Amino acid sequence: MSEFNLFDYAPIGIMFVVAIGFAASQILVTQLIGPRKRTATKLMPYECGKDPVGSARDRFSIKFYTVAVIFLLFDIEVLFMIPFAVAFKSLLADERISGVAFGTIAFIEILVFIATLIIGYIYVWKKGTFDWGLQARAEARVEAKELINKKQQRIQKLKQAA
Repeated sequence: MSEFNLFDYAPIGIMFVVAIGFAASQILVTQLIGPRKRTATKLMPYECGKDPVGSARDRFSIKFYTVAVIFLLFDIEVLFMIPFAVAFKSLLADERISGVAFGTIAFIEILVFIATLIIGYIYVWKKGTFDWGLQARAEARVEAKELINKKQQRIQKLKQAA
């Protein structure tokens, strides 16, 4: 067993120093030469594609959760396919040595997996999950109608009270 040598870890330390230096330089440069025009719109908080108007306990569209689940689905796809790609060559070699169809079975399984993902992708595409413009406009219309109705109800209550 070799002895511990701190100098062996120097490339990792250099990498951290370069990364921190790059991040600090980008922040410094944007502060020095970037525009400083502060407007009400730029200073307003923005979260999840929805303007922060109303109560914090308002209901969100199911679309936000659907997109999150789709992201996880495709993220897991990548996490599953990379180890498969790494191990596939050795599975083919084992197939040649032992005669058992490890590589063929694995290839069929990954094809079934990809087919399932493609079917899911087509399903959410047909459902309109990726049509942000149309969905956002429809949601904005519904919210505007609700606000108008609430305003009219308040006005009627004030008239009745007077």
